[in-house]
Formats: sequence, C-alpha cells, structure tokens
Amino acid sequence: MSACAHPETRTPVHSHLKDLDYSVVQQCMHCGLCLPTCPTYDATKLERNSPRGRIALMRAIADGRLEPTRGFADEMYFCLGCLACMTACPAGVNYAELFEHARAEAEASGVLKSPQRSLIRGFTLNWLFMDLHRLRLVGYGLRLYQQLGLQTLVRRSGILKLLPNRLQELEAMTPPVQPEFSAELINLITPSLGPKKYRVAMLTGCAQDLIFSDVNRDTVEVLARNHCEVVTPPEQSCCGSLHAHNGEWELAQQLARKQLDQFPPHEFDAIITNAAGCGSHLKHYAKLLADDPVYHERAELWDRKVKDIHEWLAEIGIAPPDAAGAPEQTVTYHEACHLCHGQKITAQPRQVLRAIPKLRLVELSESTWCCGSAGIYNLIQPEMANDLLDRKLGHIRKTQATVVATGNPGCLLQIINGARQQNLPLRVVHPITLLAEAYRRSP
Repeated sequence: MSACAHPETRTPVHSHLKDLDYSVVQQCMHCGLCLPTCPTYDATKLERNSPRGRIALMRAIADGRLEPTRGFADEMYFCLGCLACMTACPAGVNYAELFEHARAEAEASGVLKSPQRSLIRGFTLNWLFMDLHRLRLVGYGLRLYQQLGLQTLVRRSGILKLLPNRLQELEAMTPPVQPEFSAELINLITPSLGPKKYRVAMLTGCAQDLIFSDVNRDTVEVLARNHCEVVTPPEQSCCGSLHAHNGEWELAQQLARKQLDQFPPHEFDAIITNAAGCGSHLKHYAKLLADDPVYHERAELWDRKVKDIHEWLAEIGIAPPDAAGAPEQTVTYHEACHLCHGQKITAQPRQVLRAIPKLRLVELSESTWCCGSAGIYNLIQPEMANDLLDRKLGHIRKTQATVVATGNPGCLLQIINGARQQNLPLRVVHPITLLAEAYRRSP
C-alpha cells in the first residue's frame, strides 16, 4: 500500500489536488484524534491507512513533492469514505472534499488503468448509470431472471461452483429486484392527505429505484400524511454520487446539471431524498458546480432545499400514528455513515422511530461504525468489508432486536446479506417503512 511501492506514474493533465483551494489541503493539524474512529486504521494500525496519513499523501501531491502513483491510488480506494474522521476532527477538516478530489486525481493519472478495469468502469459509470433507461432495462432483465425461477435453478444446479470464489460471492450478493419500479408505484403528483402546507419533490434514485422502490412509495405516503403535496417525475437521473465518490468529477457535474434542470429548486419547499449516500452528495452541488456560471447560483439554492426525509419530518413535525392495532416490536438503529457523519443527522431518525407506537428502540453499540458497504467498497475490498460486517452483526445480536432500521440502500443490502449468511432472524428495513406501516394501521 506504500505510495512509493510502484514506480509507474503519469502526471495528470489536470491535477485535482494541485488546483484545489490550498486552505482545504492544509487544514489537518496531525493531532491524531481521527485515528480511533477510522475503521481501516483500527484494523491495520498503519499510518498510511489513516485519514492523517492519506491527507499527508494528498498534500505531498498538492505541493509537488509527489506524483500520483499506483500506491497512492490504491490507498485512496482502500479508504471507506465513511467520513467518521470528519465527526472526530476538531479542526473541521473537509475530508469529504479531499477524498473525492484525491480519487479524481488517481483516475486522471491513469495509474490504475487496465483493460478489465476500463471495461467495468466504462460500462457502469460511463454508460449504465448515465442513463437510467439503461439501468432500468438491466433491472427488467434481472427481475425476469429471478421471477422465472432461473436464478434459483442456477444456484441449485451447482454450476456456480465452477466459477472463481470471488464471482460466487458476488452472485450471492445479487439483490432481489422489486416487482414494480417507482414510476409504477407512485403518481406524478401525490396530493396531501390533509391540509396542504408544503410542496416537495421526491428523488427516487437509481439503485434505490430498482431494489427499494417500496421505500420510495413509503416515503411519498409518509410525506402526504404530513401535509405535503409530492411531485415525483417518473423519468429521473442518477444524482452523480457514485461518480463523484469514484473519481469521475466531470460525469458527476453532468448529472448534477440534469437534476437542476428537472427539479428547479425555487419551485419546491424541499427536495427529498431517502438515501444517505445520495443525500450527502446532493447537498454539495454548489461546490461541485462552483465554476459553472450558468448553474452555480441555482445549485446554491438547491443545496439549501435538499432534505433527508428524517430531517424534513423532524423540521415540520411528525403527525403521530394511531396506537390502535400497533404491534410491539424491538428495533435497533444502524447509522448510515453519510447520514450521521456526512450530513450530521443523528437525532432525527430516532425521532421518527420513537413516533411509532409500541416500538422499543434499543441503542446499538458502535452505531456510527461503518457496516462495510460504503458505496461499492464491499465489491472492491471484500475482505475489509466482511470484517466490518461481522463486527456490526455481532453488535446487532447483543441488542436482541428483531428489527434493524437504517436509512441507506447500501447498508440495507449489506446487513440483509450478512444476516442471511449467518442465519440471523432479522428484519432489516428503512425507518420510513416502519412509520408508513404505522400510518396504514391507523383508522
């Protein structure tokens, strides 16, 4: 993992770190208070695997003392991007911004390029997630494959044992695609079920749309029950979070402009997201488009209007569900990294859960510690991701809760897969789904 481990380098035409505002690069005081909060440092105890060590590498490149190397790039992708260091940092270091520019630097340098990697990134980032018609087409195919029983047949046939172990693991992680996507479940306009006080837009996401469209439906229903008229266009775009977190800065900018065109922020009281990782990115379009004379002013207003669903409900007040017929349930709450560390939203999801009658909330030890999902981290760093998942599931067991609530699709999938592998009788669910169920029981 050493930054000098590989001699091959290629100076990028545009250096993200050298061109970044230097005050961001030099914020770190090297005090070390971030070290105990960093999962990779906790696992290896190596300085280079810590936020402080990574920032030192970034600053060396910004200062011209180091060129991007394969070792530097590997280190940036060994980082989870969980942002726990930002919560711990007394100096307010903007690690999120540094992290994204460091990965963009790694990609621009070309030190990670290989035919296989270029093919995978070209297919996913440059093609599949740039147009959700394509993603939905893949979703239709996968849904048909699952609904016809072909996936079950393939798994039972034993043919998967002929594949390399890593491909077997990836196949086992294939999520079930929802029977209906968001556009099939949600109308363009959902009227408020009571007196209308707010007009909001609903972002349905990309992976969220395919795998958790039911959570999108639940979110719209909850909003309608809390005096909101909800606008949910059927054809939406990826927010660009996946691209920004993986070094594709220009693609992220293109997708941000698409969002601003589709959802003019001045038309809404709030723009709602229910995915923590997306929300953390969505609130920083002004920084992403800082040099865009056409979109920057609009992006500043956008950043102020984007609200995580828990944040918005806490702000406007949660209409209490009726207690009649409510089942007793013991729930624990895992805090998605980009909700608690990226957006500083910790109390509001608990407020949502405590609004549900007969729900007993049991606090989870290390609730803010990453579960290992971290975007696509569980795909590119499976060993570390699995260690973090085991640690998380161990704490969940100790709560004796039967339900785990968390506000991010990646976390939901990670914990669902882990619980299935370990035969844990857990229901893993978005907090908003629990609230929607409580409203449906109300007379």
